[in-house]
Amino acid sequence: MKNEIVSFDNTEVAFEGKSDHDLIRAYWLFKMISYNWLVKVSPPFVNTALALHLPIKGIVKATAFRQYCGGETIEDCARTIQELGRYHIGTILDYSVEGKETEEDFEAALKQTLATIENAKGNPNIPFSVFKPSGFVHNALLEKLNAKKSITDAEQAEYERFRNRVQKICKSGAESNVPIYVDAEESWIQDVIDDLIKEMMMLYNKEKVVIYNTIQMYRTDRFEFLQRSLEHAKQNNYLLGIKIVRGAYMEKERDRATKNGYPSPIHPDKASSDKAFDNALHFCVEHLDRIAFCCGTHNENSSLLLTELMAKKNLPNNHPHIWFSQLYGMSDHITHNLAKLNYNVSKYVPFGPVTSVLPYLIRRAQENTSVKGQTGRELQLIMKEKTRRKNLK
Repeated sequence: MKNEIVSFDNTEVAFEGKSDHDLIRAYWLFKMISYNWLVKVSPPFVNTALALHLPIKGIVKATAFRQYCGGETIEDCARTIQELGRYHIGTILDYSVEGKETEEDFEAALKQTLATIENAKGNPNIPFSVFKPSGFVHNALLEKLNAKKSITDAEQAEYERFRNRVQKICKSGAESNVPIYVDAEESWIQDVIDDLIKEMMMLYNKEKVVIYNTIQMYRTDRFEFLQRSLEHAKQNNYLLGIKIVRGAYMEKERDRATKNGYPSPIHPDKASSDKAFDNALHFCVEHLDRIAFCCGTHNENSSLLLTELMAKKNLPNNHPHIWFSQLYGMSDHITHNLAKLNYNVSKYVPFGPVTSVLPYLIRRAQENTSVKGQTGRELQLIMKEKTRRKNLK
């Protein structure tokens, strides 16, 4: 299909894979998330309950975990992968264990990430793998390197172990024909990661795009960074892979800037961030000869804009250099309606032990309360679909 008008209001398509029970569970979860005070008190309550060995794990697993995660292991995610594949939606298995700080944890994260690549190999339902760099090294070391501070021999050795882990993943992706998304981090550790991922692109993006860096467009400097990245790719004869997102650490970034007395790296308002994001879409579409990119957003306007830009260029909906992506459990109205029209669409599907992915689940809840209208829109669409189904009976 091509040049067909996209609508995100079709709830029959949006929830075609959801049972009535699924809709009711999602409704009550988003309803709870809509209460800001409840989201704020949940983290300490959950942590205390876990520390006291109260039976909170089962509650979390039946609610937020089931909504936002594919399972505790890669094997647990098989049903989700198959279900999404039925609707031509790709799965990106995301090992979402966070906050680990030992070499054993870093090696465990590496093993899991390599396993996602092996699982994706030859499977059209798993178009990408992903990793978060901070899962393989101490953040304190990245911060020190980012600030251009001198490091000890032991720290240099740790950095080399980190670099080797990243290269193992990128090499495995290249050999398995599985492209790799590299998630973005906070601004005070991002430069050193950008340099390393640039190095990986120079190694593996010669003939096709294997490695994708992530750009958080709520940062004031990121459009210029995108332009510089393309120029560097041209000068060094490699292809640029980019995942465009708005950003995940706004409050943390602003608080740190205030505390340390430097200008906030974040755009002053949502309108500025939206403009930067959309400018990045324009830029990437204009340079598809050297750029492959993913539009990672739950924003309907930006998603529609990209479909319009593609139509103006007379590009096929399933152009191999353009992907859309949303998080599992959110914005099904965007994902499914795009997939129905043959756009390349994927879902980030987190997995990991329930207690270990709690930081991820808490961020999802906070994201839904901080993004203006997100929870209300989810509830509105669920209610619309429940009414539509009721009227059919």
